[in-house]
Amino acid sequence: MLNKIMLIGNLGQDPELNITPDGTSVTKFSMAVNRVTKTSNGDRKEDTEWFNVVTWRGLAEICERYLHKGSKVYIEGRLTQRKYTDKTGANRVSVEVQATDMEMLDAKGE
Repeated sequence: MLNKIMLIGNLGQDPELNITPDGTSVTKFSMAVNRVTKTSNGDRKEDTEWFNVVTWRGLAEICERYLHKGSKVYIEGRLTQRKYTDKTGANRVSVEVQATDMEMLDAKGE
């Protein structure tokens, strides 16, 4: 079986670092990935898809330290689903990218 996702895009927010009760670092952020297609009449159309990204341990600390809203990054990881009940009592499913690798794609100094 294989569950792998690779994304290149820009952060939609600054990474948010939290520490779990057992002392593990976890960082969450949103990421926008743009896709360009052509319409039936040949016009260029750009669509944006949003992904929720989660990083753990050392990678979480690196993301929190070096990334910010707008940073261009390459993320590699796997998709996960998390089921929860919201404040109104409705059952919800959240799809997240559990990142295992990250590369900063901005030019140095940005």
